[in-house]
Amino acid sequence: MEEIKSWREEKRSAYLYRVMAEKEKGSPPGALFSQLALEAESQAKIWAEKIRKAQSPLPEFAPDLRARVVAFLIRKLGVRRLRMALAAMKIRGLSAYSASPPGHPTPTNLEEVGLRHRGAGAGGNLRAAVFGVNDGLVSNASLILGVAGASHNPKVILLSGIAGLLAGAFSMAAGEFISVTSQREMFEHQIDLEKKELAEYPDQEAAELALIYEAKGLARPEADDLAKKLIANPRRALDTLAREELGLNIEELGSPWGAALASFFAFSTGALIPLFPFFFTVGQRGLLTSAAVTASSLFAVGAVLSLFTGRRAVYSGFRMLLIGGGAGAATYLIGRFLGVTLS
Repeated sequence: MEEIKSWREEKRSAYLYRVMAEKEKGSPPGALFSQLALEAESQAKIWAEKIRKAQSPLPEFAPDLRARVVAFLIRKLGVRRLRMALAAMKIRGLSAYSASPPGHPTPTNLEEVGLRHRGAGAGGNLRAAVFGVNDGLVSNASLILGVAGASHNPKVILLSGIAGLLAGAFSMAAGEFISVTSQREMFEHQIDLEKKELAEYPDQEAAELALIYEAKGLARPEADDLAKKLIANPRRALDTLAREELGLNIEELGSPWGAALASFFAFSTGALIPLFPFFFTVGQRGLLTSAAVTASSLFAVGAVLSLFTGRRAVYSGFRMLLIGGGAGAATYLIGRFLGVTLS
């Protein structure tokens, strides 16, 4: 019965909110979770009344195994580390852990709601692409150097590099596809639940949203007024509830195929760099050329990553060169040792 399922979800939420409130006792998030526990109990009563009207027996509530495991982890690890798991269980108020820093105040009107989220995806995509290139570069360079240390056969080195490129690219693409698909399914499920609840009891949803804005520093009258205005517009309300209650960004629901292809090509680009010289040169000359091209690329990737870390480009470049070069040197020496030992 759908009503019983919804009643159980609200009771489970109330149970977890109480555990979270106890863990965060004495802090603004703790007070927020205490209030959200009361709101969840209030919403559970709405479903309980519907169950009674349908003349169905109301079961006894007991936390299921998943809720008990998550509650145990909350007590041990804290709420912040379990945000994704809690979002998947329709736990709200998680955006309280990403309160606006100085210069990005809590929104006080409709125009400011969600403003700081806009345009965030492009930087994240660029960062992911750079890391994809770096993964391909380091892993395939290490593989090629390891094989080159064990064997001087140019065909073996070339085939090993091609195999490493394809295996790594397909593995990265498959992993990214599964990851984004799972995240998308979780987001869509939670947003669908939020949509149903918004239609079922908008006043309670507005009250919860006001509590979250209050916990973020907005005065209660202003928080109530902003929440009511947001709930009055169903489309904007759904977007805001997903962001503020569940910590989800609807705009981040990317395509699994797009993510998989981007990952495949980023990794392939990086993996091709140390392999490319072996298409034209062989022997010691090919190995030295590959090492030189790889070293230059490692420095360049490190310098680009400084855009996201705030470090100086030269420092980041040399650090990446040192780490990647160390991995390549280690695999070359291991390969050489194994080549001598097994020959």
